[in-house]
Amino acid sequence: MHQALRPRSALRTGPTAVPRPRTRPGRSLIDAEALSVLHRAARVLLDDLPELTDRLVAVLQEQEPAYRAAVEIDPVATWQEVQRSLRHSVGSLLDPRGTRDAARRCSWRIGAARAEQGLPLDALLHAFRLGGSLVWQALVEETSRTAPEDVRLLVHVASDVWNFVDEHCTLVADAYRQAERQLNWRRENRVRLLATALLDGTSRIADLPETARALGLPEHARYVVVAVDGGPAPGCAQARAAAVPPGARTYWHTGVEVDYGIVLVGDGELPSAAAPTPARIGFGGAVEGLAAIGDARRLADTALRICPAEGGTVRLGEHLPAALVVSSPELGETLADRVLGPLSGLEPADREVLLDTLSAWLECDGSAQRAGRSLYCHRNTVLNRLRRFEQLTGRSLSRPSDVVEVSLALTARRLLGG
Repeated sequence: MHQALRPRSALRTGPTAVPRPRTRPGRSLIDAEALSVLHRAARVLLDDLPELTDRLVAVLQEQEPAYRAAVEIDPVATWQEVQRSLRHSVGSLLDPRGTRDAARRCSWRIGAARAEQGLPLDALLHAFRLGGSLVWQALVEETSRTAPEDVRLLVHVASDVWNFVDEHCTLVADAYRQAERQLNWRRENRVRLLATALLDGTSRIADLPETARALGLPEHARYVVVAVDGGPAPGCAQARAAAVPPGARTYWHTGVEVDYGIVLVGDGELPSAAAPTPARIGFGGAVEGLAAIGDARRLADTALRICPAEGGTVRLGEHLPAALVVSSPELGETLADRVLGPLSGLEPADREVLLDTLSAWLECDGSAQRAGRSLYCHRNTVLNRLRRFEQLTGRSLSRPSDVVEVSLALTARRLLGG
């Protein structure tokens, strides 16, 4: 904060100054006299350190609003911080070598502490420069009081004094930025942990208010989770943009393979994909409140598993039969084997023709005419293939219960393989 001042680094003096500093080669007699004047005034400043601290605290309150607030919040701690900084600063005038490391540690701790407290860096640097100005002013005032004729000598150490102030401003800024990076990392990591617990369904009820604040979402509202598999970046970032319409209030959580968007929705329709995309996107059903986000995430995962490998968007509510299949893959595989197993003895190409015809017929709502057009064959060909399927499997496509089983079996075959 309020900077230590020092003479030229080439001259070293001990804690107890001698009446007249010895000069090293290259130092003029005037330089040595200037240091003697500086040391004499600095000793007085150290003796009057509480008064100097009061002066600087008053200047900070008057000229720096951020410190005005800091003094109001904790006046004792602020005063002690100012005093420590001034003690190191003035002490460095008398013993640059002996006090350098302690002064640097003091400035570093102040920079890191103020970053954690959220004090603006500009305010902190301003405070350090105000401290340097006050120390220099006090040196001039003391010399003017006791030996006015020596004031002119202080100009010979002024550059070293202000270089020291600049050095500590740089030091405190480095400490501040490093602490700020660590704080941001911890904050981001905390938000990520809270979001992970929310999506996993392991959030504690007591953590929900903090989670809501961290994610910028209301605790009690209607939500849907969207799962996005866009492949490696930048494809995943593009898929995110395509998944949710612009303006939708969304928190995105980046996963290892899948990204999840927690989307705030109103009482109307759920959001749909903003634009066509080659990514795979799954929308789950709506849930009430952040406490139910874990359920919403599982619904989104189910929708994502239904998505074709080539990409597309699936809204779970529009694919409930398929959702039933992927939600219980063991039963789905059992059903597919039971219904379609009799076709396993056919040649692969022959079997695929029958299954493709059956799928087309179901997609065309049982119309052989339309299925024939989609398959580029005559409707009678479609009917012949369907009769052959019935003969091989023992299922009747005119019986609704059999049609349901056949449809689910085909869905299980498509989604689960086999």
